[in-house]
Formats: sequence, C-alpha cells, structure tokens
Amino acid sequence: MKILTVVGARPQFIKAAVVSHELRKMHTEILVHTGQHFDYNMSEQFFEELNIPKPDYNLGISGGSHGQMTAKMLTAVESVLIEEKPDWLLVYGDTNSTLAAALAAAKLHIPICHVEAGARVHDKRNPEEINRICTDHVSELLLACTESCYKEIKKEGLAKRGVLVGDPMYDAFVKYSKVKKADGMKLKLLDGTERELPEQYYYMTCHREENTNDDHALTEILKAMEMLGDKTVYPVHPRNKQRAGRIVKQFQFKNIILSEPVGYLESLALLNNALGVVTDSGGLQREAFFAEKQCVTVLDFVVWPETMIDNRNQLSHPIAGEIVEKMHRKMTVQPGYRPFGDGHAAVKILEQITEQYVPVR
Repeated sequence: MKILTVVGARPQFIKAAVVSHELRKMHTEILVHTGQHFDYNMSEQFFEELNIPKPDYNLGISGGSHGQMTAKMLTAVESVLIEEKPDWLLVYGDTNSTLAAALAAAKLHIPICHVEAGARVHDKRNPEEINRICTDHVSELLLACTESCYKEIKKEGLAKRGVLVGDPMYDAFVKYSKVKKADGMKLKLLDGTERELPEQYYYMTCHREENTNDDHALTEILKAMEMLGDKTVYPVHPRNKQRAGRIVKQFQFKNIILSEPVGYLESLALLNNALGVVTDSGGLQREAFFAEKQCVTVLDFVVWPETMIDNRNQLSHPIAGEIVEKMHRKMTVQPGYRPFGDGHAAVKILEQITEQYVPVR
C-alpha cells in the first residue's frame, strides 16, 4: 500500500518517529510536512534527532489566521494527493494541518486514518476542538489513544470505525526517554549566551494564545514560578520571546531562565530531571504523566482526563497563588496505572491500517 502521512507540528513529528518506522516495514509512506511549525528547533531538529525520514514534500505554509492557513494547506495537500494517489491518508491530532489534509482527502474519496481520534474538551470555542470533530467525522478509521477517547467516538455514533490502540506518544517516551541525560546540559539563552542547567529546577512551557496574548496571564504564571523558590527553565516559543523577556526584566525575576526552544530529546531530559512541570501543552502534560512528575496545567478545560488523578495533573487559572498551591499538593502514583497503552501503539496502528484496507477494484 501507499500511505500518505501529513504532519505539521511538534507532537506530530514525535508520533511519526515511531509510527513511520513501523509503516515502512510493510508499506510505502509519502511524508508531507505542511510547515506549520517552521522554526528549526520546532521542526528540523525533531526530524534529525529522531531519525524521522526526510519529508517528500515540504509545503512551507505557516502564519495567518486559522482560515487562511487551513485554506492554503487544503489546496496544497489536495495537489499532492492528486499526484500521489495514496491508498490511505494518515493524520495525527488536531492541528490545522490535520483538518486541511482530512478535508482534501475526503473530497477525493481517499480513506482517512485519524490517530488520536475521539479526544474532546467539549468547548467549541477551542479551535482545535473543531478540527478534532470534523476530522473524526470524515475519517474511515478512528484510532483512539485512551478509553475515554474511544467512549467519545461511540457517543458520536462512530463506534464501527473506532479502535483503541494506545498512544504513540507514549511509545516515543519509552523509546527516547533515556537517550539524553540532563547532566552537563547547557541552555541556549535568549541573549545568545549559554549557561549550565541548575541542579534543581521546574520545567515550564507556555504558548497558547489565551496565556500569551497579553501581559496579564503570562505575568501571573511567571510570578508563580518565581514564588516556587527554585529556578525555572522556560524554553520560549518564538512568537512569545519579546513579551516574556520584557516581563522578566520588568519584574526583575531572578529564578526564571528564558531559553531558546529545545528539541525533543532535550525536552525529555529537562522533564525527567525537573522538580515539577507547569504547562499549557497537551503533549507535555502527557509526558509529565509518563515521567511521574507533578504537573499544573494552565488551562480552563481538561485535555487528558486520564492524567487528572491523585494530583498528578491539575488545572489552574493563570493566577500565581493558585498555581503555587496546586504544585505543593501531594501527588500519588498508582503502580500499574497505564491508561495510554503498553508502548506498542505504533504496531497496532500498522495492523489496523493493513487489516482495514479494501483495494479499489
């Protein structure tokens, strides 16, 4: 079979690192990178360090409104699909790249496999929620990461298309978690200098528009990190560098280390050595769960309910005192609780695509 895979953002590169490896044992894969994440540390570095096959097509599409970006991607992916005539389209997650590719394939009657199907936050003000719902409803094969995702598929009348396979991001964590150590690691700071990683630190990421579009929310989050007492390593998203740097300087925060974005292996090393995590990332909150690190997620909706037990992951408003209070709560880890699968999701994804394919006669 020929499978055309579309990726565009960091979490999708990570999943492709394990899934593409399995797919290519039996089938031909055409890899398309939309360009949604274009910064080296958020794109090329992931391909290099995870040994992901070089994209067959790089569409170079980024920026603009959701509608503008999605429209450009739809047009470009459609052209690739017409040229390549794949047997399947494979998409991951909930980005604009995912929705655009799914719409293009659906119009061309190419069967779609959606990995990470059924994820819902039940708030249509969240643009990714629209992407998830639309992609699931035009896909032939819905591969769920968790039991709760599979239940959402059934609620929407899509059970015949759904299969619970586990989370390829957990596969990647198992495979790559110990590759790079934090010992001796140097951080590239925003001012161009380098510094040694502190002995003790918290790990923070913050990139969502609701937390970075004005000073208030980000200031509260950074105040919380300052109040925790130990250093905080904060790799800053490219679009947020100016605001973060200005706030740290304005309030003279001494514990906040602003660094350039880090690659996946560096991120895992930082995570595994951290005291705890504060994030608004759907991916990092899962990785914190895998690494058994206390996590506070600064969002007003639950992304992964499986993580929200025993204080392992807690939602917080962007309020400094609330973030600090929740980070100090006692966390309990239940041995054997593995809601994201057994680390073999990629193999199961390959099996499902292979079994479900019906040749066009």
